[in-house]
Amino acid sequence: MSSKFFAVIVGAGPGTGRATALRFAKAYPVVLLARRPESYQDTVAEINKAGGKAIGISTDATDQKSVDSAFETIKKELPGHKLAAAVFNAAAGFARKSFLELTVEDLNTSLTGNAQGFFIFAQKTLPLLLESVPDSPHPPTLLITGATASVRGSALFSTMAAGKFALRALGQSLAREFGPRGVHVAHAIIDGVIDIPRTSAYVVNNGAEDGKINADSIAESYWNLHTQHRSGFTQEIDLRPYVEKF
Repeated sequence: MSSKFFAVIVGAGPGTGRATALRFAKAYPVVLLARRPESYQDTVAEINKAGGKAIGISTDATDQKSVDSAFETIKKELPGHKLAAAVFNAAAGFARKSFLELTVEDLNTSLTGNAQGFFIFAQKTLPLLLESVPDSPHPPTLLITGATASVRGSALFSTMAAGKFALRALGQSLAREFGPRGVHVAHAIIDGVIDIPRTSAYVVNNGAEDGKINADSIAESYWNLHTQHRSGFTQEIDLRPYVEKF
């Protein structure tokens, strides 16, 4: 484990957030940010019990003051550490309704949780990632969790698609601006249902074995993105089960 660098993950609930924290904790202290302590407490305890270092901070990623406060806490808890990787894994805006049933509040929830949340997180982490460029063990990395709705608007998913499209667009712009400065910005399209306790009763892909996405496989892909050499940065990946239609 590197004692000079850390990773931060916003949206640290079960699934991608937890799996990513466990994977990155093999190399760095990790900081987990989520609105509710119950989203990160078990993962923090698991990492610390295993001999790693994890900190959980209750944070509203859509609120500038809340994010500022979280990073002040990080400074106190991890003095002298630099940021190696930042992962935006927040979820917001899932309102599966007919368009005519949607409200402006539904739209704002998606845009705020996705675009505004990432905007705030990126503005906070990019200066820290830039500081790490000269001596980080791997290219400092900003990773974004997207979804099928990031690239395709579907019936009953209008607001989610609006937020995820905006999130992807921001990521593309940042990749072009900060890639040449040594920061790897990458967007991941998670095209399928993730295999977590909440989805255990879901029957997808006709119940095929491995028909849901294993969260650990997502985390491993995130780690691979982080360790890519700067001569071959990937700006976007898409992950789906082998039987998923696309």
